[in-house]
Amino acid sequence: MRLYEYEGKRIFSEYKIPVPRGGIASSLEEVEYRVREIGLPSVLKAQVLIGGRGKAGGIRIARSLEEAREIASRMFSEGVKNVPVRKILVEEAVNIVKEYYLSITIDRSARKYVYLASAEGGVDIEEIAARKPEAIIRIYIDPVIGLRSYHLRALADKLGMDQDSSKTLQNIAEALYKIMLSYDADLVEINPLALTDKGLIALDSKITLDDNALFRHKELAESLKSDPREFTEEEVIAREYGFSYVSLDGDIGVIGNGAGLTMASLDLVAHYGGKPANFLDIGGGARAERVKAALLLLLRDPRIKVVFINVYGGITRCDEVARGIVEALKESGIKKPLSVRLVGTREEEGRKILEENGISYFTSDEDAAKYAVELASRSR
Repeated sequence: MRLYEYEGKRIFSEYKIPVPRGGIASSLEEVEYRVREIGLPSVLKAQVLIGGRGKAGGIRIARSLEEAREIASRMFSEGVKNVPVRKILVEEAVNIVKEYYLSITIDRSARKYVYLASAEGGVDIEEIAARKPEAIIRIYIDPVIGLRSYHLRALADKLGMDQDSSKTLQNIAEALYKIMLSYDADLVEINPLALTDKGLIALDSKITLDDNALFRHKELAESLKSDPREFTEEEVIAREYGFSYVSLDGDIGVIGNGAGLTMASLDLVAHYGGKPANFLDIGGGARAERVKAALLLLLRDPRIKVVFINVYGGITRCDEVARGIVEALKESGIKKPLSVRLVGTREEEGRKILEENGISYFTSDEDAAKYAVELASRSR
């Protein structure tokens, strides 16, 4: 999950990383309020999760209230690179003497954290690496040993900082490491880290969190409901209910319990000539509510003609699965053919629930997959 610049800067402020004075605005009136509050000139920055925002007109300096209103009006109405702009960060303009690059990420091949830094900030790090690889400084941190002061001193020395800036840089770098750990981040980046007449200031922020750890950051996960960012609506629902979902390009919806069985279900559909529309693993021990949410997700997908449900109950109870299926069908009222294979724990109870509601089932996953493909071919 990527954070917006203003969200990253809020975190930076909590960790004492200097950032420009500023505030977020969601309307023209709020932009004017922020400009009056901060003073002129002000920098207006569209809050979008795309690269090259500045070159596309997503970062502009306003020297009057009228100019700020004109810039904001254009951002809100036209977006940036076809991405809608819902918020604008309004910040004070600063006098930049020099721009640096500083980030911390994970080098998975080395199994270590690594600081990346350059005295040539303000442009993409990939561009610097391609044009002048020797300008990239790397300082590795063994997670077993942790961050030490010599790492920070080496970073400042290699960037050629003077004594005052060196101390600030070390504090900023240490804060980045703490953010990396506290937020389960994949990347924490400042580009540019500007040397100004007020010292070092983070003019931008980029924080990417490990999606698998979002359950530990409930306030950020909760924000996905109102703003799904790079996630699809289906992926947001899947996260909310705790199942795994990946969209594919076929017309047969597939639900399984366990990644292995779900992958095998996709293979069976393909083996009999069908095309899976998705990967959906409800996981182990799924209760009726999760099964219901998963099936509702597929029933509402207009691409899907048939749903193939393949459950081998271990810690997952077949009666809970059956109850979830029935509840989803009743709630949605959508008529789509199902092919259900149900065996395992509380199998008899599960089958009884299906039978009472007029839903047939299979005991063989091969038969169920073959039937799903046949149903899909009839509806094309």
